[in-house]
Amino acid sequence: MNNYTISGSPHVHSTENTRKIMYRVILALLPALLVAIYYFGWYALRLTLVTVATCVLTEWLIQKFLIKGPLTINDGSAILTGLLLAFNVPANLPIWMAIVGSVFAIGVGKMAFGGLGKNPFNPALVGRVFMLVSFPTAMTTWPQAAPIFKAGFFTDAVTGPTPLGLLKESGASSLDHMQFVDMVLGNRGGAFGEVCAIALIIGAIYLIARKVIDIATPLSILLTVFVFTGIFYLVDPTQYIAPWYHLVYGGLILGAFFMATDMVTSPMTVRGKILFGVGIGLITVVIRLWGAYPEGVSFAILIMNAFTPLINKAFKPQVFGVVKPSKK
Repeated sequence: MNNYTISGSPHVHSTENTRKIMYRVILALLPALLVAIYYFGWYALRLTLVTVATCVLTEWLIQKFLIKGPLTINDGSAILTGLLLAFNVPANLPIWMAIVGSVFAIGVGKMAFGGLGKNPFNPALVGRVFMLVSFPTAMTTWPQAAPIFKAGFFTDAVTGPTPLGLLKESGASSLDHMQFVDMVLGNRGGAFGEVCAIALIIGAIYLIARKVIDIATPLSILLTVFVFTGIFYLVDPTQYIAPWYHLVYGGLILGAFFMATDMVTSPMTVRGKILFGVGIGLITVVIRLWGAYPEGVSFAILIMNAFTPLINKAFKPQVFGVVKPSKK
C-alpha cells in the first residue's frame, strides 16, 4: 500500500488563476479609464475599443490559423494588453496607427515567443515603443485635457506639450505656472491613461490588497526616482524640478504598478524585484534628465525585462530540503 503521493511541482493549491488575475488588473485600471474619458471624451473611448478589439482579434487569428493550439483569448491577457497599450499613447492617435501597434504588440511582443508566459518583454510596451519609433510625430502630439461637461464628448482635441516636454525644452522655470494638484488629478496633457495619478493609485491599492502585485517592485522604482531626482534638485533647483513632480509626471505610476509588476517579465524573488525596480528607476532618471526623450519609463522597463533571466539566476531561492554548506 502506497503511503505517499508523488507528483511534480507546484504543490501549492490556490483558487487563483490567470483569468482572475488578468480581470482584476483590468478592473483596477477602470478608474483611470473613466477619468480619461472625462478629460478626453470620445477620443479616449474610441482608441481603447480599437486597441482592445485588435489585440483580441490578432491573438485569436494567430492561434486559430498559425499556432493551431487551444484558444486563450478568454483569459483576459489580450484585453489587458490592448488596454495598457491605449493608456500609453495620445488619445488623438490615428486609428490605423493604433491598429498597427496592437497587431505588433500581440503578434511580435507576445505570440512570436509562444504566447502568455513565454514572452520576455511586456507586449504593451513593445507595441508602444514600436509606434514611437515608427510614428514619432503622432506619438508625441499630445491632446490637452478638456472636461467633457465643458468641451463636449465629441469635441476636437487641442494639442500641446506635456509637463515633461516643457521641462525638456525650457527647463524647470517653465513649470512654475502649473499646479501640482492639476497634475495629480489629471488636468494636463499626455498619454490619456497616465494623466490621473489618483485614479491609478486607487487601482494600485486594490491590486496590492488582493495580493495581485508585490509592493517591492513599484516601491523600489518610486523611491529610486525620488532619491536621485531629489539629489539633483538640491544641487540646482533652477534647472531640476522637485522630486515629487517626477512621481506624478509622465507614466511613472502607470509603469511602476501596472507594467513593471507583470509576473511573466519581472523577477520572482523579493531581492530580485528590488534590484529590478532600482534599475528601472535609475534608467528612467537618466533618460528624463539627459536623454533625447522627455519620458523614459517604457524604455527602462523593457531594458530591465531583458535582465530578468539574469536577475532570477543571481537570486535563486534556496531549494527546500537542501542545506547550504557552511563556510569555514
